[in-house]
Amino acid sequence: MIVGLLLLGGGAAAGVFGSLLGLGGGVLIVPLLTLGFGLPLRDAVGVSLVCVIMTSSAAAGVYLERHVANLRLGMTLELFTALGALVGATIAFALDERLVSLLFAGLLVYVAVTMARGGVAPSSASGEEVPPDGAEHRQAPTMLDRLSGDDYRVRNLGRGVAGATGAGIASALLGIGGGIVKVPLMHLSMGVPLRVATATSNPMVGITAAASSLIYVIHGGIDPYVAGPTAIGVFLGASAGSRLSHRVDLRVLRLLFVIVLGYTALQMLLKATT
Repeated sequence: MIVGLLLLGGGAAAGVFGSLLGLGGGVLIVPLLTLGFGLPLRDAVGVSLVCVIMTSSAAAGVYLERHVANLRLGMTLELFTALGALVGATIAFALDERLVSLLFAGLLVYVAVTMARGGVAPSSASGEEVPPDGAEHRQAPTMLDRLSGDDYRVRNLGRGVAGATGAGIASALLGIGGGIVKVPLMHLSMGVPLRVATATSNPMVGITAAASSLIYVIHGGIDPYVAGPTAIGVFLGASAGSRLSHRVDLRVLRLLFVIVLGYTALQMLLKATT
């Protein structure tokens, strides 16, 4: 009973964090289950994928209703992310758990450093690339025009496709939903404002996690007794977090992102080397 309540509470905290940052909560669920509850890493990844689906389900509707998410861009990238997720889930059961822990820690460090550097890099508030002399009125709409928003222009689509595929592989291997790759990818590489990238990532991570979790179900890698209370907590936390997102300052959001990822990376690295 006590363990179930702790799983519920931990899932709620991860859900709030995941919905605010578009991460799906997996970035906290996997360390929570492995470091806090002693669950084998591969089992924690399977449970985390279920929780990511719950986070996405709770938060995506709110973001879409507010018309914050760029659904056209998200679904374009998600085609490649889902493909990567199927590939990653297929090879996940062939890898040593220590290697997976190292990969998890390395990915978290990379994303934390990338977001920290992005926080001090000069950029416009919206990420918009303004065409000179009203050029947008003289040219036929391109693919990037169709994927762009009203106040920003999407760029580097090829880099986005490659990154989205990698996010899918990382999602299946690490149970993270791919949000920790997709949010900085869209924000820093593709010129999407952070709040829009976060909102767009939320529906994407659910689809990615669903594709990955199918392979884990086939291999019996999801414990329903752990997944149940954790997923319920995640759903409740994500529902609350998605309604608070518009009140959170973006600078605080970025700082929170970097601090939590750095701490989690350190703990996973210690686990892999001890």
